[in-house]
Amino acid sequence: MRFDLTEEQALVQKTAREFAESEVMPVAAAIDREHRYPAELVRRMAELGLLGIAIEERFGGSGLDHVSYAVAVEEVSRACASSGVIMSINNSLVCDPLARFGTEDQKMRWLVPLAKGEKLGCFALSEPEAGSDAAAQSTTARKRGDVYVLNGVKSWITNGPVADVGILFAMTERDRGNKGITCFILPMKSKGVRTGPPDEKLGIRGSSSCQVFLDDVELDASLVLGQVGEGFKVALSALDGGRIGIAAQAVGIARAAFEDAVSYARQRSAFGKPIVEHQAIQNKLADMATQIDAARLLTLRAAWQKDRKLPFGKAAAMAKLFASEAANGAAREAIQIFGGNGYVTEYPVERHFRDAKITEIYEGTSEIQRMVIAGHLIRDNPLP
Repeated sequence: MRFDLTEEQALVQKTAREFAESEVMPVAAAIDREHRYPAELVRRMAELGLLGIAIEERFGGSGLDHVSYAVAVEEVSRACASSGVIMSINNSLVCDPLARFGTEDQKMRWLVPLAKGEKLGCFALSEPEAGSDAAAQSTTARKRGDVYVLNGVKSWITNGPVADVGILFAMTERDRGNKGITCFILPMKSKGVRTGPPDEKLGIRGSSSCQVFLDDVELDASLVLGQVGEGFKVALSALDGGRIGIAAQAVGIARAAFEDAVSYARQRSAFGKPIVEHQAIQNKLADMATQIDAARLLTLRAAWQKDRKLPFGKAAAMAKLFASEAANGAAREAIQIFGGNGYVTEYPVERHFRDAKITEIYEGTSEIQRMVIAGHLIRDNPLP
């Protein structure tokens, strides 16, 4: 197996890295401090083709592969985790399900502007009482003539306050359980759609999220994405792909923490020499580097499998689980290496620490990832 990037993938990585280092990194601390949505960076990501990386060019995308997507998310997230997740959501949870399940008309009307970055999307699955248990939806969509009438509340919706379009899930037949969930394309300016105040979060403070309230929202039947009653299938497919994006985000956060720790350890002296020369610090750095490399390889494997249309759900769950825990470990150890300086906002590692935590929670907690992996193992290796 080859472990080097193709010329095209390496060019994407270089483009994303140059953008991240020259435009994102200089403002990342201010974005976090001010809880500011980085509208100017989102516009630049659109110009660079980073909001629809793996979407066909005829539908407004860059026509690249998911390995290119993963390396780009890593580079942007290394500079600013908030910008990384904005990019990941639009690619994985909005554009990807539209590309896979949308009709030609839906793709031309909705996917093209989303992939171009002319519009921004959100993914509205979670609810106040339906986070990890996504099948426990309470939002309803009742058929009335040629329209569906939606009522309910969605929670923790990333990009919600700024999104133009939502990929939304609602119960059309409650008595059928997860087979009664239908996916809809939701124009966020529709009558009856209301967003709550932005969530005040521990980390990724530049990524706006909120509750979305649906009060008798009427959607034409042409806005059903996929088949009626198959929304859960759409959601699981999108989340499998989304986990590649979050794994890549986690690798970027881990790398930022590691690189900051190495730089600081070379400059800081204790007991008559730079602390990087102390074995205790070297052990920490060696473990961090190993975890980051392993996380990246798991992430790229999942992306590679998706590109080849191989089953990738287990690989994506493994990548997301391992990378998110590696990011939290790297950020924690970076603070230890910085000592007291790691605990103050003058230095960036406390931001990496706060940003890392969410990667173990959204798009399936670490506990859910273990359930997904175990489920695949049991199905793939049935008892005789």
